[in-house]
Amino acid sequence: MRVIRLVRHARTRQPVLVLCEADGRRCLPVFLRQPQADVVAVGRRRPADPPLPQDVLVPVLRGLGHRLDGAEITALADGEFSADLVLDGGTRVAVLPSDALAVAVREGLAIGVADEILDAVGQPVDDLFPAGSDAPPERQLEEFRDFLDDVSPDDFDR
Repeated sequence: MRVIRLVRHARTRQPVLVLCEADGRRCLPVFLRQPQADVVAVGRRRPADPPLPQDVLVPVLRGLGHRLDGAEITALADGEFSADLVLDGGTRVAVLPSDALAVAVREGLAIGVADEILDAVGQPVDDLFPAGSDAPPERQLEEFRDFLDDVSPDDFDR
């Protein structure tokens, strides 16, 4: 999955991170908590950046002899996602989806989403972005705002 855009839901004002499959067929809007959305908005960590709270995780894991490989949205139950951070050797640590995505974006890690989640609630890219996910950001944002005007977190409770 790749990050397409971080936007704000029109009615609730909640931040929404839009993920898209690598082939560009389906998108997944994920509602975030504000502190994690702020981290996502800052983007990938650079050496000169002042450290954020999420930045302590990788050095701690490295000190313990592990490597952080990615984040995965693993389940959807009662309208709420579950997520794991995936470490070397396949070890998984359950975390809040907002935290998993913030760490993945900050560290430039792979983001995975279980196929059954995309099958259940993934949105065709063409429905959200008629001009395509590679359209100019202003056009993407306009199209996605139109989509967000009619969606709520309850829409993912199927």
